[in-house]
Formats: sequence, C-alpha cells, structure tokens
Amino acid sequence: MIFKRKIYDKLLDWKENYSSEKALLIEGARRIGKSTIAEEFGKNEYRSYIIIDFNDASQLVKDAFEKYLNDLDTFFMLLSTEYGTELYPHESLIIFDEIQQYPKARQSIKKLVKDGRFSYIETGSLISIKENVKDITIPSEERRIMMYPMDFEEFCIALNEEKMIEYIRKCFNEKKPLEDDFHHKAMLLFKQYMLVGGMPMSVSKYISNNRSFAAADAEKRDILTLYQNDISKADVKYRSRVSSIFEQIPSFLSQHEKRVRLSNLEPNSTFPMYQDTFFWLGNSMIANECFSCKDPNVGLSLNEDRTYIKCYMGDTGLLVSHTFSENELAEEELYKQILHDNMSINEGMFFENAIAQCLVANGYPLFFYTHYNEEKHRNDIEIDFLISNGSKIKPKIFPIEVKSGKRYTTESLKRFIEKYSNRIGNAYIIHPKNLMIKDGIICIPSYMTFCL
Repeated sequence: MIFKRKIYDKLLDWKENYSSEKALLIEGARRIGKSTIAEEFGKNEYRSYIIIDFNDASQLVKDAFEKYLNDLDTFFMLLSTEYGTELYPHESLIIFDEIQQYPKARQSIKKLVKDGRFSYIETGSLISIKENVKDITIPSEERRIMMYPMDFEEFCIALNEEKMIEYIRKCFNEKKPLEDDFHHKAMLLFKQYMLVGGMPMSVSKYISNNRSFAAADAEKRDILTLYQNDISKADVKYRSRVSSIFEQIPSFLSQHEKRVRLSNLEPNSTFPMYQDTFFWLGNSMIANECFSCKDPNVGLSLNEDRTYIKCYMGDTGLLVSHTFSENELAEEELYKQILHDNMSINEGMFFENAIAQCLVANGYPLFFYTHYNEEKHRNDIEIDFLISNGSKIKPKIFPIEVKSGKRYTTESLKRFIEKYSNRIGNAYIIHPKNLMIKDGIICIPSYMTFCL
C-alpha cells in the first residue's frame, strides 16, 4: 500500500534545483518508508531507475564499485545489465538503498555526481550510516534530509480524510473551534493515530484489515523486535545501557516528570556514563530526545542542559505496543479504554509522546523547562515543550503545555509567561477539548498540533 508522504515535495525540489550538483541522502529510522518513497519517486519522475539494495547486492555489483569507478562507461554498463534496465543520460535515477551496508558506494558519490549523467538518491538508517564511515571520505556532493514516521496529517490522508485535514487547518488559522460533531470525529482520528502510529506497514495492516488494531499491533511488534536486534549490534561499550534505556522508556514516561532518572538504572550512575547511549538512541531515531533548557530564549540549544533529559519513543504506536503485552491489550480492552477516555493508567504519556512526535515531524528540536522553588522545595513551573520561531529579527519562543484530561490548571504556564513575557510569542495548551482562547493562552485540541 503506497501512501502520500509530504517528503515527496522535497524530493521534487531537489530534482528541480540540485540533482545535477548533489546526491540526496534520506536519513531516518528503520521501517519508516525511505526505500518505498525513493522507488516511487524514481518510478514517477524519471524515464528509468535502478534500485541497488546493499542488503543483498550481488558480488558483480560490489566488484563494479571496486574495479570500475575509473571507467564509468563500463561501470554503468554493468549496472544496466545486472538490473535489466536501460539508463538514459539526465533522465535516469540510481538509488543506493541501505547505503550503510556498503560505505564504498557512498564514497563513490563524489565521482558519480561529477560525471553528471544520472541522479542519485541514497537511503539508510542514520545510526548505521554514522557508524560505517570510519574508512571512507564523506562526499560533499550530498544533500541530507530527514524522514520520520507518518505524521497525523499523512495518517488522515491514508484514511481518506483530506477534507477533515483542510477543515482543521482552516479553523486553526482562523482561531475558531470545529463544529462539535467534527471535533469529536477529529479527536477519534487522533486517538486512532496514537494507537496505530505512523509506521507505514502498521498503518497498511490497520487499513487493509478493516481498521484492526490487533493487525497493526502484530506489525509493530515485528518492528520492535527489529529495533531490539539493531540494539544488540551496537558497540559493546554501551550496548547494555542502550538496551536498558530502551526497555524502560514506558516506565520513565509513566512518571509525573517523565524525566530519565539514571539512578533507577544503576547505582551511582552519571550522565557521562550514558552519553553514548543517548547519542545512539537519538541518532537511530528510535527515540526522540527532549533536553532541559535552563534559560529559554530563541537560541534554545545554546542553553540546553543535557544532564536532564526526557526520552520519547519515535513513534507513539510503537510506544503503545512497547508498553503492553499482546495479552494485556486484548484482555484489558485497552484500545477501547483509550478510544473512550476510560483508561485507569497514565494515558497522558501517550498524548505527550504523540505531541512530541508531531513537533519533531514539523522540524522542531525538543526542549522542556522546569523551575525549582527553593521555598516550596518543589518545581513550581513545568513546561512540557518549548519551540522557537528561529527568527533573528523578531525572535520569540512558544511554550506548550500538554493536558490529556479535560480538567486542569494553568498556574504553571501563567507563571512562565509572567517570568519571560518579553520573549514569548504565543503560549499554547494542547488538550482534548475544542479550540478556545483563555487569558491570552491559545488552547488547541491535540489534532491541531500538526498546524504549529
């Protein structure tokens, strides 16, 4: 099942403006659809294309990279013959799939792009790419773009709800609530998105099996197993710690602060001991890291404190399957409970993870803010997310609080607004209720997060 992905427009822009000068490297986690979108692009936008999957490329193909890069006429003849595809100058695309499995091919990009006959797209798992570049020269003739699991907008389009997406965006832009019936339907769509997630195969199984959460769950468990296998291949220096953090992500997110507490993992542990661990999880894009920002300003990353970190799953559907066993999901009817707001466990962890996923898909690095009150001996300000407009002329930050329940207080956000009033653009609360503006705070339903 082929889905409409927003990254396709970025591929078109690259083809139109940069493909004669640079190859395109699509980076992202495993199983998010990188190979599919590259092949679909080749099929639609070029007279012919070849996809070389380096997981199972023949020895003849590998020998071509070893022996014939100084004789490109022979090199292209061998590729064309091996794949039974005619190559046309300036009208053909060559895709290097799973490029991390054969770094020599990545190094060849410099010469191939300079030759100028064809266009090149590379795809690969980000962490594996970074771990497999020790003995090669990274080509400067390479443009990188990030790809993520399907976001809420893409999920709705897959469910033939384009009109709903247009209506949501219109209401967001006009700062008007949706009509009640449409609001309830949009919330139901968002809850489906939380449960199924944005991994294309999971979404495909959900749709093709009459919206079966069980069918989607089986696919997600296969992906989780794949991730666990990837972790088992990580550097032995930090492999066990990566595994430990990964397995405990649901536990950390179920706590009030949702912060990773290293003392829960092993006694006397410090952040430097886990630095490579978080690097691996973040760069594999299995997880989305969220760092504390001590002095919220437009340059959020300049004031980050990496010793305080939240670790969200890269896909919320995977988090649901990672949190519960198959039997728990079936016997406790947890899908029904989430759909109907009847969960006894911390449903907020799934809402907050989904909001993090939406922000990352929109290109925002994740930061949070806390302020410790010495007199009260507790945090008196806790802001779930901070985003910035990135402007150097009119820099502004936008605090975001996530509320999974319909009853909540806004004191923490109000204190933050008062403390940093001159730096703030809009302040947002993301909640299950319809859009409203209260005390200058824009309260939006969770399904509008993709509009930010």
